[in-house]
Amino acid sequence: MTVAYPDELKLKYQEWQRIYLRFYNNGMRGRVEEVGSLVAPPVDWNSQLIQAEAQLLAAFHHWLRSAELYEIRATIAQATTNIDVFLTCHPLDLARLPWELWEFGAEFGKSSTRKIRIVRTALNRKEAVNHRRRNGKAKILVILGDETGLNFQVEKKAIAALGSLVETTFIGWQPAVNINELKTQIVKAIAADSGWDILLFLGHSNETSLTGGEIAIAPHTALSISEIEQSLITAKSRGLQFAIFNSCQGLSIANKLIDLGLSQVAVMREPIHNDVAKDFLKQFIQALANYQDVQEALITAAQYLQIEKHLTYPSAYLIPSLFRYPETDLFRLQPSGIRQLIQSFQPSRKEAIALAIILFISLLLPVQNFLLQRRLLVQAIYRQLTNQVETTNNQPPVLLVEIDEESIRKAKISNPKPLDRKYLASIVDKLVANQAKVVGIDYLLDRHQEQSDRFLANSIQTAVSQPQPTWFVFAATSDTKGEWLQTLPNIASLNWSLQGEIEFLPGYMQLFPINDLQAQPWYFSSLLTLSYQLQKIPNSPQPKLDSQIDFLQQINVFLKEGNKSHQTILSSPRSHLQPVTALSYWLEQMWMHPIVDFSIPPQQIYQTIPAWQLLENQGIPPNLSQQIVMIVPGGYDDAGVDFDGEDNLHGTDLPLAVKYWRQQQNTFNHNRVLTGGEYHAYMVHHLLTKRLVTPIPDIWLIAISIILGKSLYLWQNHQKHDFKKLLAMTTITTGLYGILSLQLYMTSSAVLLPWFLPSATLCFYILLIVFPRKKYG
Repeated sequence: MTVAYPDELKLKYQEWQRIYLRFYNNGMRGRVEEVGSLVAPPVDWNSQLIQAEAQLLAAFHHWLRSAELYEIRATIAQATTNIDVFLTCHPLDLARLPWELWEFGAEFGKSSTRKIRIVRTALNRKEAVNHRRRNGKAKILVILGDETGLNFQVEKKAIAALGSLVETTFIGWQPAVNINELKTQIVKAIAADSGWDILLFLGHSNETSLTGGEIAIAPHTALSISEIEQSLITAKSRGLQFAIFNSCQGLSIANKLIDLGLSQVAVMREPIHNDVAKDFLKQFIQALANYQDVQEALITAAQYLQIEKHLTYPSAYLIPSLFRYPETDLFRLQPSGIRQLIQSFQPSRKEAIALAIILFISLLLPVQNFLLQRRLLVQAIYRQLTNQVETTNNQPPVLLVEIDEESIRKAKISNPKPLDRKYLASIVDKLVANQAKVVGIDYLLDRHQEQSDRFLANSIQTAVSQPQPTWFVFAATSDTKGEWLQTLPNIASLNWSLQGEIEFLPGYMQLFPINDLQAQPWYFSSLLTLSYQLQKIPNSPQPKLDSQIDFLQQINVFLKEGNKSHQTILSSPRSHLQPVTALSYWLEQMWMHPIVDFSIPPQQIYQTIPAWQLLENQGIPPNLSQQIVMIVPGGYDDAGVDFDGEDNLHGTDLPLAVKYWRQQQNTFNHNRVLTGGEYHAYMVHHLLTKRLVTPIPDIWLIAISIILGKSLYLWQNHQKHDFKKLLAMTTITTGLYGILSLQLYMTSSAVLLPWFLPSATLCFYILLIVFPRKKYG
């Protein structure tokens, strides 16, 4: 498409340029006869320059909005992401216009959130662009040109402010240096073996038609770009990425350097006043120090001139321009040391959103429980496939005497809520007769039954009064007002029995407090386990009907006074609430809180016997003295404290691993209920065997995955992408990690490393590598 260049726009530009040069008539960074500071002319050139700028921009935008350019504008305006529009101007006079101000989208109703930037590039680009980046700190070569009428102190100070981010070398004219020697020094410095990242020229410069422009290196001495062409090509091959000429009329310089293959060049298209040049470079350097790329830095510096200095330097913001190759990444300084590490790991906006979603999901307790259920199912399958299921014929540590529907029917109990105490007494008598030494009653005995309380009391007291007394642990809990519901004192006394909290959080163990072990009551499963262990320790406290001291207090005193060497559940740090877990409660999390390991088959945890069989002497296990016996509801619909069926976990509350084991044991097992007694049995088993599995929080492993994924992403950016190999490596790595985590769970370390969300995080970074986000282009 060919579009006519309107004469009116050409005239408006010439008028603006004439007034601009009159306003900034002294102190230009070009060849001038006189130098000095700004002097107010007789004519109000400031006002005239503002008017000329407005007229130039009005004519320019009117032309850009012409019908001939509609298709170009419409196509560019359709962009939904940030893009750079690369512009080549010929002849050179066309490049003098402020193309950076071209606006898109407003007439098409497009969102202003996405950015469309005009970027200049040369008409001829013969040399291949160098993509090589030097390692370590950025190195800057500063060529100080002819300082006649100028002062570089402000710019030197701005460069020095970069401090440890860069290594800076200055080279320039000194009165005692021969001109030919100076030229040789400059040529050799540009092509130095160590290489440069940035080339910065300060001083006077001008356009030339054949030699690519010239820079003044000493009074009355200029060096053309063609004279340093080979040095620039060498510097490019050694890592030179960016050049900036803070001098006048640099259009031909920019075109020549881009033609030579230098990827990015910043110049001033018009003559620039010395004070403007100093302020511009100061702002540009500050933006680089903030790790903006060179295009962002140039825009920042130009906006500073437009907004902060518009009264002092009118129209100055129109002058700076960046030329670059379309296929190169914009140069920016890289932080060093810890700052470099932090900077490189900063996520992009899309990356931050995706990671925030993953982290948020990982903190949702329902999601955690969902993943935990399925992890335990996989763990159970892995345990079976690897033949890590215990095959011993020994009795499991717990015997559950279940009062089930059939037991209730056989006993002709019309209403099991509350359960007839006389019936409980008969079960206790039978257990004691079979040498049971630790008995837990998972029924609240907080309300009177005048006709049968005495039967249960007599049975319990008879068992306690034996030469080798039976230890009893009763159920207790709190009501909605926070008041404890405990066993009636006419049934059992706390001076010779124990009472434990029966409420629990499904899926998690009950823990001792960090320090205060005097708090009553302890947990039901903990007291059953401790009773079993203490019973076997010589000289330990024994329940006595005539005791006048709280039995739990007696136990505490025994354990504290020289008896800590005895191995009990109190000896295991994991059985106590840890500070990190207590802290996580404030965040509504369960960090490092041991879980109930349902990956172990139930038959290794407990035996069950219906109460009616026990009473009829059918199938009673031998040697009950070696087991912890619990009298528990057996899954009947009325079981529960606050509502019927509360004691029965079913539906989504039924652990998938338990369901799996039941099906493995009996394909036709349709039992879809896990009772509270079975839960307590699992916890007792874990305490006895010190099998306290500690889950590592998902968010911790996600954080590690972010570091690994980001490191892989950054490393891969500098490599040739073999996506198939990368995907294979990721699959193998996550697979091996999964197997490792499954086996680590099985060991005595008993640590649960989460797999799904950390692996998903790592896969997210793999997707970023395989499908990189779109850049400006």
